[in-house]
Parts: sequence; C-alpha cells; structure tokens
Amino acid sequence: QVQFAESGGGSVQAGGSLTLSCGASGDTKRTKSMGWFRQAPGKEREGVAGISLGESTYYGDPVKGRFAISRDNTKNTVFLQMNDLKPEDTAVYYCAADPTLRILRYPENYTYVGQGIQVTVSS
Repeated sequence: QVQFAESGGGSVQAGGSLTLSCGASGDTKRTKSMGWFRQAPGKEREGVAGISLGESTYYGDPVKGRFAISRDNTKNTVFLQMNDLKPEDTAVYYCAADPTLRILRYPENYTYVGQGIQVTVSS
C-alpha cells in the first residue's frame, strides 16, 4: 500500500500562485508514475499533470503554460507549482501514483489516490 501526505492548498486571489506537495510513503516502489488530478463541484475529475520516474511530463490543456509538475525521487515527493491561478482552477486536487513506467493522463488509471486538498481561487 501507499500513503500520501498532501499539503500546500488554500485560498488565493486570481493571478496568484500556490505550490502543492505530496509525499508518498509505504510501498514507494509502486509510485513510479505520479501526478495530480482535480475535481470541481458538479464536474468530472480532470487530469492536471503527470510525471514519470524519468521525469517526462504531461499537462492538461487548461493548465499548460501555468502549472509545472516536478518530483524528488530521493524523498518520494511530487510537487505542483501553480501560477497565474484562475477562478476556474478552484477544485479539490488529488495526488496519485501508479506502478507503471508510463505517464498517466486519466485519473481512473492511477492505482493510489490521496485524500485531496482544497484550492480556492477568488476573482
């Protein structure tokens, strides 16, 4: 099993920045692919960003050019730097991981999912 410790969420005004962190523990050999997805009230889950063990990355179209995903493999931690935040970025953000070596785009492909952390962007 894999457990996550997510942090960094909160409230910010439009145009601001936040950095989410997610530390994995437990069977960390099964966290080769890591990423973030989000879910806003009344909407479906949406892939935000993914990163492979080799640090290849994927970004969903709404966040390209504004968000950056990175990882520290020595600490089993993945980060999501979010810049130029918009009200439509308001959602619960979930950290996720999977044993695959591929980058995963869709939330349903991840084996392990964190509890989620709220991000609220006001206009």
